[in-house]
Formats: sequence, structure tokens, C-alpha cells
Amino acid sequence: MAAVEMRLPVARKRLAQGLPRGAGEGDRDLVAPGDTITTDPGYMRGHGTYMDNEKLVASVAGVVERVNKLVCVKALKTRYNGEVGDIVVGRITEVQQKRWKVETNSRLDSVLLLSSMNLPGGELRRRSAEDELAMRDYLQEGDLISAEVQAVFSDGAVSLHTRSLKYGKLGQGVLVQVSPSLVKRQKTHFHDLPCGASVILGNNGFTWIYPTPEQKDEEAGGFITNLEPVPLPDREVISRLRNCILALVAQKLMLYDTSILYCYEASLPHQIKDLLKPEVMEEIVLQTRQRLLELEG
Repeated sequence: MAAVEMRLPVARKRLAQGLPRGAGEGDRDLVAPGDTITTDPGYMRGHGTYMDNEKLVASVAGVVERVNKLVCVKALKTRYNGEVGDIVVGRITEVQQKRWKVETNSRLDSVLLLSSMNLPGGELRRRSAEDELAMRDYLQEGDLISAEVQAVFSDGAVSLHTRSLKYGKLGQGVLVQVSPSLVKRQKTHFHDLPCGASVILGNNGFTWIYPTPEQKDEEAGGFITNLEPVPLPDREVISRLRNCILALVAQKLMLYDTSILYCYEASLPHQIKDLLKPEVMEEIVLQTRQRLLELEG
């Protein structure tokens, strides 16, 4: 007779008063659609707000942000709104004339121009008709890339570039899609974690987890991908990191290198498959929150 695992819900522990729901949130104003933000006529209306009977009212659920007299509401759950300098992870959806269309979790497909990328080997020259014919040899539909936002057009579409050797085609790894509002903005979004794996935290909510390469191949220009089998220990580390990120997202904790590493360390007593159980998620994220608070305090 096969064993059956039964799990009964238990009452949640009450959080300590000094424990905020998200790291770095503090006493920020959370509003729902229809909530009055202010009745002061001196404030200007920004994104996510509208005027109603001389009151400034929220049109989306999110966090109120004030810049001098401008008031806007940053939505908690939204598609990616590109900003120049952002690091993104995207998937090629179409090869067009002198450009690729890239899915980056934004309202419109992003564009990667042939002139905005490194040629294989990193050589610097004008793009020729031969390069245009060989575009599918560089990147084809379904390929994943890491890139930087070069420009944002008036309609919200994003133009990308991969001119640095740290950007380019991604090899073997796991893609995790999260809400862009949960990715913390940092100086670098490429992190080599001490557990043996690396992560790229895209500002667009696409997170890429891959085994840390033994040596950086600077000559490839970001096109030659290593397709050798990944050893089992590395696959287990990647799977654990992926489940830790899902746990942090389920508990609405900001994603950055320290929170992911603390969550990984808190998850070590548990099996990888058990990390997706709600009670285990809550336990390891609570430990992560406490460590982050001790670090800040």
C-alpha cells in the first residue's frame, strides 16, 4: 500500500510588531484604487492618480511616492516599465531586418538592433550585408539574452544593447519570472553566489540562475554557449535557489543577492522539493527577514 502524505493547515504565528512585511518598506503609504491620497490642491497629479472633486485619488493599488509637489502611485503588480541603464533578461521572439524583437515582460516588444551588439570575438567594424544574412547564426527565436536598456521610446517600447562582453546569449540555466516590483535596484545585477551558482536579477522580473563558470570566456563575445552536461550537485544548487526565489516572491520579500543567500542558507535543513510547501516557505522567509533586520539594525 502506497504511503499518503497528509498536510493540515496550522494557525499562522503572529509577526512581531517590529517586523515589517517587506525589507526596506518602513511606513510607506499603501493605497487601493479609489483611496483619497490628499485633499491639498497644491499637489500635482502623477502616474496612477486622478482628480475627483478636488481630491487626489489613487487609480491603482500600490505605494504612494512623492517628489516635491508631484504625487504618483507605483503599482505593486505591473508590467515592466523600462528605464535607461536597466539590466534585463529577455527572449528573442522574432528576427527582422537589422534587428531582433525581444520579449522583456513589458507592454511592447523590445528591440535589439544589429548595430547595438558585439560581433563574435568582439571585433569593432561596420555591420555589413553578410552580418545581416548571418543574424540567425548569432541569435534566433527562443534564445535567451541579457542586455542593458539603451533608450526608451515615447510609446514605452525599449531599445536594448549588448555591447559589453558581460551581456549576450545565455547558456544553460533556469529562468524564473517574478513581478518587476520585487527586484531591488542595485549597482550590479550580476551576482556570483558562494553556494556555487550565479544569478542575473533582471529589472524586468526575469531572473536567470546558472552554474558559475570556472573561467570567464572573454573571446566569445557572448555567443558561444557551453552545452556540456551540468553536474548533479550544481543542478541541485540551482533547483534550491529557484525554490528559494519562489518562496521569497510568495511572501513578497524584495529580491537581491543578500536576501537570496540568506534564504538559501535557511533552506538547507529542508529537502529541495519541500521548499514549495506553504508552511516551509513561511518558515524560511521568516528566518530570512529576521537576519535582514539584524543586518540593518
